[in-house]
Amino acid sequence: MADTDDIREGNRFGLDTPASTEGFYLKGLNNTDWGLKNRLSRIFNQKSGRTVMLAFDHGFLMGPTSGLERIDINIDPLAEYADCLMGCRGMIRANISPTCSKPVCMRTDTGTTILTQMNDNVLVSEDEVIRMNVSAMAAMLSVGEKETEALTIANFSALVDRGMKLGIPVMGVTAVGKDMARDARYFGMASRVCAENGASIVKTYYTEGFEKVVAATPVPVVIAGGKKLPELEALELCRKAIDCGAAGVDMGRNVFQSEAPVAMIQAVAGVVHDGLSPEEGFQKFNDLKAQG
Repeated sequence: MADTDDIREGNRFGLDTPASTEGFYLKGLNNTDWGLKNRLSRIFNQKSGRTVMLAFDHGFLMGPTSGLERIDINIDPLAEYADCLMGCRGMIRANISPTCSKPVCMRTDTGTTILTQMNDNVLVSEDEVIRMNVSAMAAMLSVGEKETEALTIANFSALVDRGMKLGIPVMGVTAVGKDMARDARYFGMASRVCAENGASIVKTYYTEGFEKVVAATPVPVVIAGGKKLPELEALELCRKAIDCGAAGVDMGRNVFQSEAPVAMIQAVAGVVHDGLSPEEGFQKFNDLKAQG
């Protein structure tokens, strides 16, 4: 058994030695099944190896928050510019056209809201995942939260079992326990726990020292956008994460709460896929905004 007073901070991350992608272009996934790889290849651009995921699953915790009052009006027009859509089954069914060919990463844990004890959740059924024709499934891991850590890790492990059976990748979403510091050591631990339990993708937060988080997580890492930032700052966040080795972003509020969401998601894609600097991305945002 590990003792908490003998957890030593890692210092051999091999930052100058890239992870091998021989056989498949996404790290850590060469030994997975064909179907799982095929689904991942829909999510991650095969030229850049990265993804711009559009997250709009906030409502299952927060209700109709700003920018998500009407998914059909605010999110559906953005779908064509995203590499992948991340949402809950009800909103996807009701508001995203079934002719949309974008891959879906479906939020598969449910049960609580911000008004009660968050993350005391269960999983949606396997049949529902198949009916929704998803390319990936996502669930929260509440690492460091005493009340819900065991439940969320058990849920996640069960979801990975289901994903391996069906050939569907699973994304681990790291929550921040209220007693945990938002630093590279915590996010590195939470991300590694996701991967140790079978995640094919990990979604976490950018922080200083993020290159260590990415290096110690053997599967693709995408960053959460978090709270709304000014557009240039959000693009700077994207650039810093990509420079540290992130495989993309899963942004919500920094896109759909922007003053020009269609322009913003294209600017984010420019930074993530095309190597634009934050300033170049911001110029693209302003140019597209001016075009209406």
